[in-house]
Amino acid sequence: MSKNKEKKHKNSNSKNNNVLVKEKDKKENLQEHAEHFGEDEIKEKKPKLTDKEYMKELEKLQIELVKLQEWVKLKGLKVVAVFEGRDAAGKGGTIKRITESLNPRVCRVVALGTPTEREKTQWYFQRYVPHLPAAGEIVLFDRSWYNRAGVERVMGFCNDAEYWEFLRSCPNFERMLIRSGVILIKYWYSVSNKEQERRFQQRIDDPTRRWKLSPMDLESRARWVEYSKAKDEMFSYTDTKESPWYVVQADDKKRARLNCISHLLSMIPYEDLTPEPIELPPRDDHKGYVRPPITNQTFVPDIY
Repeated sequence: MSKNKEKKHKNSNSKNNNVLVKEKDKKENLQEHAEHFGEDEIKEKKPKLTDKEYMKELEKLQIELVKLQEWVKLKGLKVVAVFEGRDAAGKGGTIKRITESLNPRVCRVVALGTPTEREKTQWYFQRYVPHLPAAGEIVLFDRSWYNRAGVERVMGFCNDAEYWEFLRSCPNFERMLIRSGVILIKYWYSVSNKEQERRFQQRIDDPTRRWKLSPMDLESRARWVEYSKAKDEMFSYTDTKESPWYVVQADDKKRARLNCISHLLSMIPYEDLTPEPIELPPRDDHKGYVRPPITNQTFVPDIY
């Protein structure tokens, strides 16, 4: 090979290598910011859990949640779990699976609506404080005070001064909660652009789910990148050592629920307080009592 040809060959290889490196860097960068710009997730997708596998694991975790509930009651713990994230990411589904086996007097869900005119004039955190737990209670916030850093910021429901004041004061507010004895756990549900679109379409097509799709949800689709920027800014101020954010990869709903519940259980050391086996007492037999005729009662029609 002549020197000129050899030189051209080297230059060609060098350019090709540079292109490959740039493409690799570009791909890695897009993958790193997958959630932000709606690209596919980085990690290899695992095979979907079967319904049988999912229900088996969920049942185990729900038994452990009951044990945790009894421990919280006995020790007078105050637990707060905050659920935030993209619309249709699956927060509500996880909350439902957590609460369905628990005592509503111990574990309750707080999902506040639009603030009233009076509440808008209050200290921002004031409307959330009455819902915080007393001793022996667990409170799950289905969206929380972080509305100000998300929807209020993106949709213009608060001004710049209110927004920046929130970011400055929120870490202090949470430190106050923690110092007062509250166990604060924060979850961010992350879902890809593609999966969110699929779930929105599911809601549109299903009359029993259509109520879940609000005008605000539709607007969030159009403002995907703005919500990404708001989330990044929020994390930079509020993902603290004392109160970190735990991100739940939620494209796979079943795995997201199991992973989140498992993590929640791991955050609060507890012991098994399962009581001894219970025996039902015999029923009293009042022979002298005559019940009124059954025809005196009004029954629900047997349509089915």
